Amino acid sequence: MRVRDLLSQDSIELNGKASSKSDVIKQMVALMVKQGNIQDREAYEKGVFAREEESTTGIGDGIAIPHCKSDAVKKPGLAAMVLPDGVEYDALDGAPVHIIFLIAAPNTEDNVHLEVLARLSELLMDPDFVTSLENAKSKDEFLSIIDKAESGRVEQEAQKAEAAKTETGYEVLAVTSCPNGVAHTYMAAEAIEKAGDKLGIKVKVETRGSGGAKNVLTDEEIANAKGIVIAADAKVPIDRFDGKPLIQARVAEGISKPEELVQKAVKGDAPIYHAAAGAQKSSSSSGASDSVGHKIYTSLMAGVGAMLPFVIGGGILTAIAFLIDTILGYGATGGSNFGSMVPLSALFKYVGGLAMGLMVPVLAGFIAYSIADKPGLAVGFLGGLLASNGNAVAANFAKIWPDQMGGFQKFIDNFAFTQGGNTVSGFLGGIAVGFLAGYIVLWLERKTENLPKAVQGIRSMLIYPVVGMFLVMVIMCFIFNPIIGLINTGLSAMLTALGNSGMVWLLGLILAGMMAIDMGGPINKAAYVFGTFMLTTASEYMSQGASQSDPKVQLCYISMAAVMIGGMCPPVGIAIASKLFPKKFNATEKEGFWSNIVMGASFITEAAIPFAAADPVHVIPATFCGSAVAGLLSALFGCTLMAPHGGIFVFATVGHWPLYILAWLIGSFVTAILLGVLRKDSKQD
Repeated sequence: MRVRDLLSQDSIELNGKASSKSDVIKQMVALMVKQGNIQDREAYEKGVFAREEESTTGIGDGIAIPHCKSDAVKKPGLAAMVLPDGVEYDALDGAPVHIIFLIAAPNTEDNVHLEVLARLSELLMDPDFVTSLENAKSKDEFLSIIDKAESGRVEQEAQKAEAAKTETGYEVLAVTSCPNGVAHTYMAAEAIEKAGDKLGIKVKVETRGSGGAKNVLTDEEIANAKGIVIAADAKVPIDRFDGKPLIQARVAEGISKPEELVQKAVKGDAPIYHAAAGAQKSSSSSGASDSVGHKIYTSLMAGVGAMLPFVIGGGILTAIAFLIDTILGYGATGGSNFGSMVPLSALFKYVGGLAMGLMVPVLAGFIAYSIADKPGLAVGFLGGLLASNGNAVAANFAKIWPDQMGGFQKFIDNFAFTQGGNTVSGFLGGIAVGFLAGYIVLWLERKTENLPKAVQGIRSMLIYPVVGMFLVMVIMCFIFNPIIGLINTGLSAMLTALGNSGMVWLLGLILAGMMAIDMGGPINKAAYVFGTFMLTTASEYMSQGASQSDPKVQLCYISMAAVMIGGMCPPVGIAIASKLFPKKFNATEKEGFWSNIVMGASFITEAAIPFAAADPVHVIPATFCGSAVAGLLSALFGCTLMAPHGGIFVFATVGHWPLYILAWLIGSFVTAILLGVLRKDSKQD
């Protein structure tokens, strides 16, 4: 099937005008319907917009290729529009779009829309072709330009295929892939092939898109190649390139500077890749530091992406538990058991808690996996468990340990166990130990690569997990977690001193701000534990005869109110920011709007963790400031809270609740505005 076969006179508009991205997409759908390819316009249009939410199809250079595969499509088709004045389309390069192709494909297994998309992407890499389409005076001329260009492309592909049969070898091999496996994958391949032709260098490119691997490289071709180029933002198999000079670059670099990549590869000006070691040797080539930063970012995103379903699924299940107890009338009386007052709510809270408890281990495990592949997974998971649970409590073993211990046993007791203090390092500790675990495994791989062949087989099954887990255990239990415990003790002492000083406004500001820094880590936990401690203190005051209106009792409840509002602001602020500043968020982040609203309203701060983990430098200051403002206002308004958890579901126990909601909204908008100022535009493929 060819591009020309899918176009008709009815599906082309050469003098289009549109006020917005939404407007032009609706016009494109109307053209497709006019062609007769759609049996359910509404369903197809929803599908096109849903695909656009995943990531923009404005690929840059004034071009957009929206597409949808749906049961609403009767037969595959194309619609095209030229917009002389352009339209803002949220394109990757931020420039207006002047030419748009819309693809419709039936929901079949042949992935016809991806094949057409690949060919379109390749044709649109030619600026002269695009200019010719934009200047076409009639629909017939528009179709003729496409027909001529595609015929030339098909003939060129046939010649290449024939030449490949007698080809003695390619000098440079390349693999291209992008996260969505569509336009950029094929555009990079086209650019690299053209660069090879221009330089007189024999090049072959394997594409790994949504339709699977195409033009796959053979073992013989790899053996004869002088160098390899990997232009990919998605994981591709590279063990097959063991012993070859290998360049790793972004897929965008494959499009923007293909000649540079091809020249470096053909000269062998690249580090030699060793599959056994799982890593490249250090490179002195230009851009090495950028490559390292990109690898770190990619590893972090791998962990965040794997963690996200646990955050959303577990958080929503926990919120349902709060909702059930509220409906049954326990919102004001549940206390510390709120969310578990009846078997049904307790079941939701238990399962939701288990799911959310996996967040940090999954984050750490998949960061390590992205660095060291499967051998890093187990070591990373263990490190994440230690980060999320902290050290064991020594008191749990008091019944079996001897009363008097000395020497090495005493050392272990003092440093690897806690006497009840908090040693949980949360998601920040999970990020750190994920990278630590990954690079520990890489180090072990390098140190054991020269072992006798007889024991090579046990490396991944025995040496990596045992030694890796041992090293992570020592570092976390004897160094990192004890330091966290000391930090937590100091924070608790500081909060107690503030409470005794009577500086209510400052106490509210600090407590709420602390809730939004590490979302489950030592700072967050110190603030929350202090808030629940103040509730206990209030009960003690009243048992001694104090009234609920007593200033010292009110101070306790004001403290808890500041803690909860500080935990409610980050997710809601992020959700608001995703609507106010959509360019700052990728498609996956924007899809979390409602889950962030629900979890933020339920006092589940962990909903903000994926955003903070992905971009801590910009997100954490924004969430801290927003929560701090909310806590300050809550304390100044004299808002009180008599429940330790529950968010909006326990507002029956909130004093001055209208002002409390006002403080919450103001703090959330402060977070949103700061995110809009601090975050860079998201780069989506």
